Amino acid sequence: MAVLVTRPDERGAQLVDMLIQAGVFAIHLPLFTIEAGRELNALPHKFSQLKAGDYVFAVSKHAVAYATQTFKDTGFAWRHDLSYFAVGQRTAEYFASQTEHAIYYPQQTETSEGVLELALMQDVAEKSVLILRGNGGREYFSEQIQLRGAKVDTVECYQRVPINYNNVEQMSICKRAGIQRIVATSAEILQYLVDFVPESEHNWLKSCQLVTVSSRLAKLAHNLGWHNVVVSPRADNQHLLQTLLHSS
Repeated sequence: MAVLVTRPDERGAQLVDMLIQAGVFAIHLPLFTIEAGRELNALPHKFSQLKAGDYVFAVSKHAVAYATQTFKDTGFAWRHDLSYFAVGQRTAEYFASQTEHAIYYPQQTETSEGVLELALMQDVAEKSVLILRGNGGREYFSEQIQLRGAKVDTVECYQRVPINYNNVEQMSICKRAGIQRIVATSAEILQYLVDFVPESEHNWLKSCQLVTVSSRLAKLAHNLGWHNVVVSPRADNQHLLQTLLHSS
């Protein structure tokens, strides 16, 4: 059963390579590229306004990478008197490698809901929380942490820029290749996918098995019309590979 991987950048390409090495035909079709965000210039100032003990939350490796480069370019450094958070293990590991600080993350549920369950997130009434993120995305964490009394600010560290394809031609290639499973690792990718595929091909699209990375995304997929949805226990490529190899 051939697989369509929509995960962008090198992570998507790596997953395709891993699948092919495992004997599974796969196509990489990223629907957008990742570029520098439009608010990076504001990052050093917002960072310097945080008080000792405040929180910094990075939603992805992209946010960490662009923030780190901005600090290098402007002579700033990751402060030692703040607490740092990430949404998942891989992002946390990368965050730690760039900052040389401990990074808190949910070890069971790698979602915003999981971050909100962390012990340090339960009493935030006196905290300021700076969220490093991309354009768009969920507002859930920001809304919930503000309800708990925290002061929240955000920085768009990266932006998703759609890639222009011949949609009809790409769908023809996918169908001829026998694509019957699709990997979509974020709500943004899922929505881009629905918008990208011509409406005349939506019956084919929704007949494919969708592999995603959280129960929230699975629910969104069901609401969009998918019936066959499989959830990988984690969002990293190794877990996605195992899920793809052992689902049918």
